[in-house]
Amino acid sequence: MPMMLALLVALPFLGICLPLLAARHGRSPCAAAAALAPLLGLILLFFLGPPVFAGATLKSGSPWLPELGLSLSLRLDGLGFLFALLILGIGILVILYARYYLADHEPMGRFFAFLLLFMGAMLGLVLSENLLLMLMFWELTSLASFLLIGFWHHRSDARRGARMALVVTGGGGLALLAGVLLIGHIVGSFELSEVLVAGEAIRAHALYPAALMLVLLGVFSKSAQFPLHFWLAQAMAAPTPVSAYLHSATMVKAGVFLLARLYPALSGSDWWFYPVSLSGLATLLLGALTALFQHDLKGLLAYSTISHLGLITLLFGLDSDLANVAALFHVINHATFKASLFMAAGIIDHETGSRDMRRINGMWKYMPHTATLAMVASAAMAGVPLLNGFLSKEMFFSEILQQNLLGSFHWLLPVAATIAGVFSVAYSLRFIHGVFFNGEPGDLPRPDPHEPPHYMRIPVEVLVFLCLLVGILPDWSVGPLLAVAASASLGGELPAYSLAIWHGFNLPLAMSAVALSGGVLVHVLRQPLLRWYEGLPDLDAQALFRGGIGVLVDFSRGLTGVLENGSLQRYLALLLGSVLVLAVFALAPLAEVDGPVALGPVDGIGTLVLGALALTGLFGAAFHRNHLAALLVISGSGLLVALVFARFSAPDLALTQLAVEMVTIVLLLLALFFLPERSPPESDSLRLLRDLLLAAASGILVALLVYAVLTRPYESIAAFFLENSLTGGGGANVVNVILVDFRGFDTLGEISVLAIAAVGVSALLHGLHLPHPPVDRERPRSADHHPLILRQLARALLPMAMLLSAFLFLRGHNLPGGGFIAGLVTAVALILQCIALGLSWAGARLRFSFHAMAAAGLLLAALTGLGSWAFGRPFLTSAFGHFSLPLIGDFELATAMLFDLGVYLVVVGAALSILCGIGHVGRDAPRGEVS
Repeated sequence: MPMMLALLVALPFLGICLPLLAARHGRSPCAAAAALAPLLGLILLFFLGPPVFAGATLKSGSPWLPELGLSLSLRLDGLGFLFALLILGIGILVILYARYYLADHEPMGRFFAFLLLFMGAMLGLVLSENLLLMLMFWELTSLASFLLIGFWHHRSDARRGARMALVVTGGGGLALLAGVLLIGHIVGSFELSEVLVAGEAIRAHALYPAALMLVLLGVFSKSAQFPLHFWLAQAMAAPTPVSAYLHSATMVKAGVFLLARLYPALSGSDWWFYPVSLSGLATLLLGALTALFQHDLKGLLAYSTISHLGLITLLFGLDSDLANVAALFHVINHATFKASLFMAAGIIDHETGSRDMRRINGMWKYMPHTATLAMVASAAMAGVPLLNGFLSKEMFFSEILQQNLLGSFHWLLPVAATIAGVFSVAYSLRFIHGVFFNGEPGDLPRPDPHEPPHYMRIPVEVLVFLCLLVGILPDWSVGPLLAVAASASLGGELPAYSLAIWHGFNLPLAMSAVALSGGVLVHVLRQPLLRWYEGLPDLDAQALFRGGIGVLVDFSRGLTGVLENGSLQRYLALLLGSVLVLAVFALAPLAEVDGPVALGPVDGIGTLVLGALALTGLFGAAFHRNHLAALLVISGSGLLVALVFARFSAPDLALTQLAVEMVTIVLLLLALFFLPERSPPESDSLRLLRDLLLAAASGILVALLVYAVLTRPYESIAAFFLENSLTGGGGANVVNVILVDFRGFDTLGEISVLAIAAVGVSALLHGLHLPHPPVDRERPRSADHHPLILRQLARALLPMAMLLSAFLFLRGHNLPGGGFIAGLVTAVALILQCIALGLSWAGARLRFSFHAMAAAGLLLAALTGLGSWAFGRPFLTSAFGHFSLPLIGDFELATAMLFDLGVYLVVVGAALSILCGIGHVGRDAPRGEVS
C-alpha cells in the first residue's frame, strides 16, 4: 500500500516524456500516451478506495530532512480521494478533448507534458501528509499553471495572464509558507496527523492570528477570492482545455482544498469566521454581478467560477459541520458543470472563431447537440431542480439561514445569498439565450459553424450525464464519496443531513424560487442593466496590476541605482561594512573577549607559514594592477593555504587545494591573454583610505572573533564522524565519507552549482569574439602557439596523470583522495593537452560533449541517492560490503563510489566546458585553437 500511494503521485511525472516521444507519430498516439498515466492512476486510486471508504487513512512516508521537519510522507483519506478523483477523472476527459481542440501545427506533445506536470503537482498537493511537502507541490502548481496559461506564448494576452497568475499565486505561496512555518512552530511538527488534532493548542497560541492570516492569504490568492480575484479572468487567454481543467476542477480548488484540509486545526474562532465568510461573500456577489455583464463567453464563465468559489469559501467560513459538507458537495458539482461549460465554450469558439456573445447568436440551428449539453450544464449552474447544482445550492441556502454570527444583522447573509442566486440564474440565462438563440450569428470569422467531431463531445456528454445523475439520484451516486470526504475534512463524526431531491416546502426552497424568478426578470431587463454597467468607470484589472508592478519596479530601480553603480569595490565595501556592523552588534553583549581556556604554545613553522600568507595578501593588494604579477602572488597564497592544511593533518584538503589552484590559475592565465597587461588606476585617495580602514577593521574583528572562540570551551562534532565513519559509511577516510555519505546532500548541491556555473560561463562566452590585445614591442609574444617541448611533455604526462587520477579515485574512501580530487587531476591533464596541442587536436580525440559529461555526473549522483529510497533508507544513504575473489583477495564495494563517480564527471565536464569557452573567444585565432 505505501509504495502504491507513492506510485499514484509519481505516475504523471513518469509519464511526462511519453507524449513528447509519441508526438512524432501523430495526434492520436500523442493523446493516448498522455492519457496512459492518469488512466493507470485512476485504476490505482480505485484499487486503494475500499479501505478509504471503510474509514481508514492510508499513509506512507520516509524521512528526508528530519531536522527541518520535512518528510516524503503521503496520506490518502476521503478528502484526498475526492480531489484525486477529480484531478485524474477530469484530467483524462480534458486530454481527450484537447486532442481535437488543438490545431495541427501546435506542439501537442509539449502541451500534454505541461498538463501532466500540473496533474502530478496537484496530486502531490492533495495527497501530502507533510505540510512542507505540500508547499513544494503548491508552488509547482503555480509554475506549471504559468506554463499552461502562457502556452500560446505568441499572444501578448497569454503572456500577461500567465505572469499575473504566477505573481499573485506565487506571492500567496510565500505567505502560505510563512503561515505553515508558524503552525509547525506551534505544534512542533509539520505532519498533518499531528496538526489536525492540535486545533485547541493552535487557537490558544498567541501566533494563531498571524498564522491564520498568512494561510488565508495563500488560500485567497490560489482560489481567486476578493481582493485577489482579478487574475483568474485574465488567465482565460489560455487554451480552453486549460481553463476547463485548471480553472474549474483543479488549480482554483487548491485553495478551498486547503480550507477543507486545515478546517479542524484553524476553524472555530472569530478570526476564522470574519475573514473567510466576508471574503467569500464579497467574491460571491462581485463575481456573479460581473459575470452578468461579460460579452466574452469565457469571461462570463471565469467570473461565474469566481462567484462559485466565493460560495464555497463562504460555506467554510460559516464554521458549522453541515456547511462544510455543503461546501464539499458544491466542489463536486461545480467541477462537473463548469468543466463541461468551458468545454462547450471551447467547441463554440473552435467552430465559429469567436467568443463574443454579440456575434455568436443562434447556434442552436448549427449545433443542436452541443447546445443541448451546454443548456443542461447552464441549468445546473443556475440551480434548476433535478440537476446537481440545485441540491448543493439548497444546502447552501439552508446553512445561510442557520447562521447567527452577525447578531441582529444575521438576515444580511441570506439576502445577499439570494441576490447572488438571482445573478447566477441571470448570467446562466444570458449564456443560453445569447449563444444559442437571439437571432442569427453576425460576421463570424468562421461563417459555417457545425457540430464538432463526436469524440470531442464525449467529455462534455460524460460531465453533463453526471450533472443529471447526481441531480436525480444524489444519495446513490455521490453520497458515499461525499460522506468519506466530509468526515475526513471535519476530523470527526458527520452531522445529520439528507441528499434527497425534495425536502418539502421550506424557506430554502422559497429562496431558490426567488432566485429563479428574479434571475428571469433580471435577464428580461438586461439591456438597461447593460447600459448602466457600461456607464460605470472602467476598472481594468490588468492595467491596475501593471501599474502596481510598475511602481515596484521603479522603486527597485531607484534603490538599485543608489546601491549599485557597477563598482566591485563599492559592493565589497557595502558587504564588509554590513558584516562589521552586524558582527559588532552580535559581539557587544560579551563582557570580555578573553575566555577561560588557555591558548596553546606558538608553533614556529605555522607562524612562519601564516606570516608568509599574510605577506602574499599584502603583495597581491600592492601589485593588483599588474595582472600577471597579481596572479602569481595569488597562486603563492593558494600554495601556502595547502601547506597550512597539510600542517594541521588535512591531506585531503591540501590535495584538493593544490588541484584547484592548478585548474584556476591555468584558466585565469588563458583569460589574461585577452586583458591588458596593466589596469589603469581607478581609486582616489579617499577611496584608498576607506578600503584601508575596512580591511584593517575586518582583520581586527576576525582576529578577535578567532581569539574569543579559541579561548572558550566547545564540543566538536569530529568525534561523531571519527566513531561512525567506518561502521556507518564503510570508509576510513573521514573527509570522503562525510562528503559522499553523512553530508552527501550538501555535496550534491555543490556539484549542481558547479555544473550550473559551467553552463552559465559557456553561455556567456558562446558567440563572444574578442580581438587579440595589441602587440607590446618591448615584450613581444612568441609566434609558436604550441612549443615542441610542451607538446612532448604533455603527451608523456597524460597517461601518468590519468593513472594517478584513477589511483586517487579508487583509494579515496579509505585514504586521501576521492572523486573531486581525481576529477581535478584529470581536468589538469586534459587542459594541458588542449593548451599544448590545441583545441582542434584535442577535440578530434575527445568525441563527447563536456556539458553532457557534467549532466551525466549530476544525474548519476542524484540516482545514487534515489536508490536509497528503494530500500527504505533516507536519501543518499550509502551501502557497503566486503567481498572476496580468487587471486585478488578481500575488497570492499560501496554505493558511495557511484556518487563519487558522479562528482568526478561533473568536475571534469565543468572544467573542460569553461576551457573550451575561453579557447573559442579569440577572433583572430584559428577556429578551435588556444593561442
